[in-house]
Amino acid sequence: MSSLLRLATAGSVDDGKSTLVGRLLYDTKSVLADQLDAVTRASVDKGLSTPDLSLLVDGLRSEREQGITIDVAYRYFATPKRSFVLADTPGHVQYTRNTVTGASTAQLAVLLVDARKGVIEQTRRHAAVLALLGVPNLVLAVNKIDLVGYDEATFTVIAEEFAEHAASLGYERGSVLAVPVSALVGDNVAEKSDKTPWYSGPTLLEHLETVPVAPDPHDSAFRFPVQYVIRPRTADHPDYRGYAGQIAAGTVRPGDEIVVLPQGIRSRVEAIDTADGPLAEAGAGTSVTLLLTDDVDISRGDLIAAADRQPTVTDEITATLCWLSGKPLKPGARVLVKHGTRTVQALVGELHARFDEQTLSSVDDPGTLELNDIGRVTLRLAEEIGVDDYGVSPRTGAFLVIDPKDGDTLAAGLVGERFA
Repeated sequence: MSSLLRLATAGSVDDGKSTLVGRLLYDTKSVLADQLDAVTRASVDKGLSTPDLSLLVDGLRSEREQGITIDVAYRYFATPKRSFVLADTPGHVQYTRNTVTGASTAQLAVLLVDARKGVIEQTRRHAAVLALLGVPNLVLAVNKIDLVGYDEATFTVIAEEFAEHAASLGYERGSVLAVPVSALVGDNVAEKSDKTPWYSGPTLLEHLETVPVAPDPHDSAFRFPVQYVIRPRTADHPDYRGYAGQIAAGTVRPGDEIVVLPQGIRSRVEAIDTADGPLAEAGAGTSVTLLLTDDVDISRGDLIAAADRQPTVTDEITATLCWLSGKPLKPGARVLVKHGTRTVQALVGELHARFDEQTLSSVDDPGTLELNDIGRVTLRLAEEIGVDDYGVSPRTGAFLVIDPKDGDTLAAGLVGERFA
């Protein structure tokens, strides 16, 4: 069976992300005939001699009219070697929050730059966000290489500048690949280009097919946010009490000792139910219903965890926030924190620092966080929750900050200090 790669695209406006994604879909024969016919007709109407492949992905009328991508869109394609889930994210600065969304589960990110412009402010911002989220592999697609005459020196300068920036963010050189491409023409996307004989690396698609993908580590500590308590109370199931949800990390088996947090009550797993029958073992990403050996008071929002490897139970967390709202964050603000299936009231404490993604430095005591700022903040919670450091367990180390007045998402939070 082919392995699965989750990837995201990022880059500045007009760097050609939509065209590149369209090219990948086209070259992997992931486009229906009627879709291609519609794109061809639309391209002719625009006076183009070749299909505008960006139209395959910029499906909204407002996007087509403005020539921009305004939301995260997920695309699915496959080759004989691997299946892909691609999150196509916007390029505008004001939509950086969408990049956070799209890259949050990515195993690799393709970051585009225009060969005529090189590494720009938005490139550095996106690279910082990708590093913050722990995306393990980066590809720098130096696009529109045809518009600089397939010049090797131009590509080398851009690749070396980005490699230095990525290294400053903690990326090892082996996890960053630069590829000269022309999404419009197809150079080095799926097929090797004879116009770049100086480039000896793989095409973009070859790299996507072969880059090592680390599976969800089986040695991760078991984490299970309770979504729903099932009590049928029927004649057939008078005493059934199951706890339904999706396993966030690790694996579980009948007989495993667990702890229910934040209460700290211990029990053991009696059985693992699913719609298709019981399981002898279940891992991360699997939706199951757990039955315990003891009659325990458990509610939605509680966290069932491995008893021998428990998360930290606390009512105060220091975390890195990606501020996603147009209204600034100030100390003393009252917010909601949504962690797993639990939502608690919280008070914003100290704003310790703001990360400058351009200079890779910290600004102490910033006073406020503005739209797209990344900062280190202390949050005081009205109730205790069980959390992990994001670097150890991303699913239980991440949370959302929500406006209690209107329910809008204000920030994406990562438990722990993700920058110095």
